[in-house]
Amino acid sequence: MSSTASGKNGTWRNWGGNVTARPAREVEPASVEELSAAVRQAAEDGLTVKAVGTGHSFTSIAATDGVLIRPQLLTGIRKIDRDAMTVTVEAGTPLKRLNMALAREGLSLTNMGDIMEQTVSGATSTGTHGTGRESASIAAQIKGLELVTADGSVLTCSEKENADVFAAARIGLGALGIVTAITFAVEPIFLLTAREEPMPFDRVLAEFDQLWAENEHFEFYWFPHTGSTNTKRNNRSAGPEKPVSRIAGWFEDEFLSNGVFQVAQWVGRAAPATVPTIARISSKALSARTYTDIPYKVFTSPRRVRFVEMEYAVPREALGETLRELKTTVDRSGLRISFPVEVRTAPADDITLSTASGRDSAYVAVHMFRGTPYQAYFTAAERIFTAHEGRPHWGKVHTRDAEYFSGVYPRFGEFTALRDRLDPDRRFQNDYLRRVLGP
Repeated sequence: MSSTASGKNGTWRNWGGNVTARPAREVEPASVEELSAAVRQAAEDGLTVKAVGTGHSFTSIAATDGVLIRPQLLTGIRKIDRDAMTVTVEAGTPLKRLNMALAREGLSLTNMGDIMEQTVSGATSTGTHGTGRESASIAAQIKGLELVTADGSVLTCSEKENADVFAAARIGLGALGIVTAITFAVEPIFLLTAREEPMPFDRVLAEFDQLWAENEHFEFYWFPHTGSTNTKRNNRSAGPEKPVSRIAGWFEDEFLSNGVFQVAQWVGRAAPATVPTIARISSKALSARTYTDIPYKVFTSPRRVRFVEMEYAVPREALGETLRELKTTVDRSGLRISFPVEVRTAPADDITLSTASGRDSAYVAVHMFRGTPYQAYFTAAERIFTAHEGRPHWGKVHTRDAEYFSGVYPRFGEFTALRDRLDPDRRFQNDYLRRVLGP
């Protein structure tokens, strides 16, 4: 996986390969001052500005025909405060580097998503999350933010300082300013025991409330065309450390999850009729396993098979109905789905446009192999998700607009009013923001 998503002759491309853009120019600022100057210069030239991380979003949230800011040089840890138990990190730092640096210091984030290639600012600005009973998205662990606003000035915010900006900017969609540094809450490093085991689809749904209540982090994957799921429970552990052995890890995570899976995707793309058979074999190939390791090694896994993804947050109590409807739709449709459906949860949080804002949420993610037609499947899934007042992940494929969001986000107007104040001339505008936030 390349560290940045980019292309030839001035064309920018995202990781999933479904979004391209041709910026007027690219800037790689080496300091916050240089970034401020680039924003002011863009205003003089009448250009819009967008910062782009690793391009892991499947939407065009980072696309621009104006000035493309690459934050590669704005990386590293600025400060670790062991009294406050926080770490302040530059916006362009990849989550992977942050996790490794924290581990060396005996520290860890409380929760994480399942991919760690993204920059900290890209991941938080789009609402990236893992799964958790009490612990929420990566953005919900933010204690302070520094951002360059439309006039080039630097604004800092926290619960005590510019609290209205803090409420919104933790998941700011790139609409309020360019994040330059983030302060995260951290805790002493701990061990997690992961227990992965297959479980029938009907049993997972019947026992979901109990599985959710009994585990700090519960998630599962359902294999379409089958009645099978693979469940994963992560809970804190006193140890000892028992990582997945190198050979087993290579076999299960690289060979099965990336190598064989990649070949299965190629076969499925070439001959869609084989997909249900492949799905049945795949769902049976996974055996139960238990391992204990430091958090980021348990939460995250390599994703080398490229895909396109849609994910919606529905109220947690609506999960069973949502999934049953999705299964019925797939069974009746003649669609051939070769990627498992991923299900996770998050507690309600207080971030204005967080997918879990004000409500306990369950996430349902549908994927298609890159290069296969995904529209029919995603359209059918989206119809089910929106019927349950679903909120799409800001960085994943969806067709919703500002009118829809104003209905499913009670604080939507609070965000757009703040944007009017911080970016009246729409310096950070692009087509995506025009659609989701309104003109």
